Amino acid sequence: MTLLAVALVAVATTLAIPAPTQLPGAPSADRAVPRVRVVVTLVSGALALWSWLDAHQFALVTLLGLVVLGIARLVRRRQVARAADRTAERVLAVCDAMASDLAAGQPPLVSLRRAAEEWPDFAPVAVAGQMGADVPSQLRELAHRPGARQLRTLAATWQVAHDTGSGLAAAIGQAADAIRADRRTARLVATELASAHATARMLAALPVGVLLLGTGIGGDPVGFLTGTTAGLVCLAIGLGLSFAGLLWLERIADRVLGR
Repeated sequence: MTLLAVALVAVATTLAIPAPTQLPGAPSADRAVPRVRVVVTLVSGALALWSWLDAHQFALVTLLGLVVLGIARLVRRRQVARAADRTAERVLAVCDAMASDLAAGQPPLVSLRRAAEEWPDFAPVAVAGQMGADVPSQLRELAHRPGARQLRTLAATWQVAHDTGSGLAAAIGQAADAIRADRRTARLVATELASAHATARMLAALPVGVLLLGTGIGGDPVGFLTGTTAGLVCLAIGLGLSFAGLLWLERIADRVLGR
């Protein structure tokens, strides 16, 4: 039971704690060091709790810790999803601004610099343009961020216009139209998924109402779930399935929306 509890804590912590931001070209081993340290710290804490608590109390504490980590993971995923939506809107705004500047006769470097002023994350692209470097490569690099995938369309448009000598203003205008249509579709899909998210959250919270109902009619469901081995097993399985369902729905939404 000790090994199982420690393994559960370690796995949940590894899944819940985000990896730190890594600069391009940095060794991949350095990225995993902070996460490993946190996992080792929590495993050590779990072993210390095991020495102070009995098996039943330790199982309850472990289960509570997993619930907290699961909630934190769900909250973080929602925050990342909102940040990705904001980034997608920034990408569309940058493309529209560049298309307007180029249509007005502004040089491409000026449009890149203005876009970087509006969106600081766009600065490496502007710097690449000023230094005569490969702008499409920088656009594709920035497109790896959540919500910025449509920059690949802008990168392809810039590359084709550069290789063929065609008008960059008209090409970026077409790219902005394509990105705007994609954002319109993403908003429609997100609206359709909102009802599914609301239903999933309601189903996840429904067992709490059942517990209150059972207590109200004279039963002791909470005592059974927390005071017996069979109850702890049922509680762990129920919570695990609830969190798995919520995470599964979030993954489906991320894949459909291209986050």
